[in-house]
Amino acid sequence: MSKPNILLIMTDQQRWDSLGVVSPWMRTPNMDRIAQEGMHFTNCITTSPVCIPARRAMASGLYAHITGVWDNRFTPLDTPTWMSCIRDAGYRTSVFGKTHLNAHGGDLRNVAYLLHAQGLDDVNETVGPQGCTRVLSHMTAEWATLGLWEAYKKDLEERDAKKPYVARPSTLGLEHYYDTYVGRKAKEYLETYGRNQPWFCWVSFGGPHEPWDAPEPYASEYAPEAMPKALTGDMRGGADRPRGRLDKRLQSRLGLTPNDVAALRANYAGNVSLIDDMIGSIFDVIEARGEMSNTVVALVSDHGEMNGDFGLLYKGNFLESAARIPFLIRTPETAAGSVGATRQICTSPIEWFDLGPTLVELAGGEIAYPQFAKSLLPCLNVGTTQIRDESLCELSGEIMIRSPRWKMAVNAGGKTYLLFDLENDPTESRNLAGLGDYRDVEAAQLLRMRERILEAQMKSGSRADHRVDS
Repeated sequence: MSKPNILLIMTDQQRWDSLGVVSPWMRTPNMDRIAQEGMHFTNCITTSPVCIPARRAMASGLYAHITGVWDNRFTPLDTPTWMSCIRDAGYRTSVFGKTHLNAHGGDLRNVAYLLHAQGLDDVNETVGPQGCTRVLSHMTAEWATLGLWEAYKKDLEERDAKKPYVARPSTLGLEHYYDTYVGRKAKEYLETYGRNQPWFCWVSFGGPHEPWDAPEPYASEYAPEAMPKALTGDMRGGADRPRGRLDKRLQSRLGLTPNDVAALRANYAGNVSLIDDMIGSIFDVIEARGEMSNTVVALVSDHGEMNGDFGLLYKGNFLESAARIPFLIRTPETAAGSVGATRQICTSPIEWFDLGPTLVELAGGEIAYPQFAKSLLPCLNVGTTQIRDESLCELSGEIMIRSPRWKMAVNAGGKTYLLFDLENDPTESRNLAGLGDYRDVEAAQLLRMRERILEAQMKSGSRADHRVDS
């Protein structure tokens, strides 16, 4: 059989539980199809719970403590990427939507060469919803031509000035909404693709990232009163527990009401279902081309969304709502073996940048440069395979390590300030950091964190940009 085509679907800020296979009240039949015909990795953690460091790590396979990209700031991406490895394996590569790999400003149509250099041949790049108020792209130029851009800018400006988390439909309407645009352009590309080489198509949706502005009819698809309640918990820990980034976030909560949370959750769910329908329309094109039986499909998100859990919005912390993400891979082989079978899951800890080596191996390529991501093919072949013992996640000088049982985070000074027993407390309702009964657990997790950082430092030949104290 010829090399498989590869469809990479990436969402922005999609929670791990916003899939129908996890939360039956969610309507995501096309995402669920990927899970049913492939492998659902149920313990995937992002390498960083904010956009730029997560996406830079994904592209390069390098941790923030190696690159120094800890926060949402752009620096030149001067490291090799796995997308180039797929192109070198004989693929025509393309991207539609948000990459967040390069600085945003001016007109993205004039800097497509940056993505060409990073391994992507055909480029129609957009930015996130906020960036769309100021950055030109093929999409915002279309909005301007249609007389939609100014109303969009005014809508976001008013939201930011009055109530950023208000849930109301976008002024763009469904036909010109950014997730509709991204899906439509990917469809058009695949409909007319005629090259004599396999295709790699990265479809990178801007949603369900805030603002909560899913258009009708999706804005009304879910009833607010039917939404699950927000998580709550006791984050105090021991009396002398060190403090970290999450503590600052908790001290500046917005005072969300239950009605606020219900409304934004319903709108968020509507946006996920909109994206799912766009995925279905792309599947229809691939089916019409007769290529679905020889196409790899992967779905992943860069990080989650708090959506009112613990009184918080957005991301930027190590709690499961922000750090744990959906990760699905379907291959021709897994699809052929899925008929009448029970959905396959892999419970091994993985990290979101494991996506790159997995797709390169499926493409028959090779990554020849130092990096820390791992191929997931062993788990695709045998779902019980252990890929990692634990996952790392990094932000603003802080590091979290998460095993199937324990999650621990240190602040920028290397001091433990979060500890959760995920086996007995999966909703993270009680912070155990600083409590005397868990000192040995903290010490063991700190040791393993130091080992992981040292391993990365030695492999990269660089000095790790972090210290972890006992």
